[in-house]
Amino acid sequence: FMIPNFMMKKLINNISVFLFFLTIFLSTFSQVKSDEKYDLGKKIFLEQGNCAACHILSDAGSEGNIGPNLNEIRPDIMRVILAVTNGIGVMPAYQGELSIEEIDAVSHYVSLSAEK
Repeated sequence: FMIPNFMMKKLINNISVFLFFLTIFLSTFSQVKSDEKYDLGKKIFLEQGNCAACHILSDAGSEGNIGPNLNEIRPDIMRVILAVTNGIGVMPAYQGELSIEEIDAVSHYVSLSAEK
């Protein structure tokens, strides 16, 4: 059984396009996962900030039901910074509890991981 040349060229082209997009997707995903600020933010979300106790966030495996589901509202980084810094509703302000760098890191983590 022989595959005609025009079909073989089309098949090779389709495979090349697929591999190209797969490479872009995987490199983007690995950049997020290897981001030091992202890793620090996740640690703060799970530990120091105790965010997981109140919020649902799939990436963190958290199932809190006091605060909003972060996967549903998908807050941008500025919204998270303001909420963490000043508090909102029953959520306390973390200014003074967390450093500016820690607030930035947890906000970075939440805004990126909620997008997934």
